Amino acid sequence: MIELKSAEEIGRMAVAGQFVGELLAELSGVAAVGVNLMDLEHHARRRIAERGAQSCYWDYAPSFGRGPFRNVLCLSVNDAVLHGLPHDYVLRDGDLLSIDMAVGIDGWVADSALSVVVGTPDPEDLKLIEATEVALEAAIAVAQPGGRLGDVSAAIGDVARSYGYRVNGEFGGHGIGRTMHEAPHVANDGRPRRGMKLAPGLTIAIEPWFCRSTDKITFDDDGWTIRSADGSRTAHSEHTVAITAAGPQVLTRRPTRAAGSADPTTARQAPA
Repeated sequence: MIELKSAEEIGRMAVAGQFVGELLAELSGVAAVGVNLMDLEHHARRRIAERGAQSCYWDYAPSFGRGPFRNVLCLSVNDAVLHGLPHDYVLRDGDLLSIDMAVGIDGWVADSALSVVVGTPDPEDLKLIEATEVALEAAIAVAQPGGRLGDVSAAIGDVARSYGYRVNGEFGGHGIGRTMHEAPHVANDGRPRRGMKLAPGLTIAIEPWFCRSTDKITFDDDGWTIRSADGSRTAHSEHTVAITAAGPQVLTRRPTRAAGSADPTTARQAPA
């Protein structure tokens, strides 16, 4: 069942979305060469507790994972792209890190993800990250009232192909609101002018993710971490978006970086 949200309810989701966007931006700055993934996890736990928010990941046990999930972040490195378990791993120069999180505040949820390179970036990694970000913005742009869900999916697939990447159809975006995963499923490829009509009040998480040289995936023995089947690098971008009469409203926008600051896809190096 798809629940359309009122303007007031979207406003409450936006509160959660602002926090998620701010914390993701903060975490992307903390990520650096020499930082342990568990440091990022505990940093996020502390911030979530300070805000009085609730992680949507903690104790989550969906059919596709080996639950319960006992972390507040998904941290996926290099060839890992989705649902990466935080673990004792120290980030190295050139690592590509995807950070995904979903938080609820006062009963309303927001979900977002980004990818960054720590230390010295490989241009091909920056291209891969850029492709997910461009695809996300293209999908948001066509998420207009009266449009179709297929428009959103087709926009993602078109961008992927324009960059030379293939699209995996097993995991994509989803409805969101009172819980993290609601109907409808938002595929990362599709046909325009097909699928359900986009009505004001629909809230969805749009999340393109691509692998550099394959559309096939494998699962780690932990039952959660999803990797590219050929070991190639991966990237993931996501926003929570509300369809309104005036057009798409992004609820998880991150703070705008100051002029002259570093590229947000390249995280800082740890001090020597």
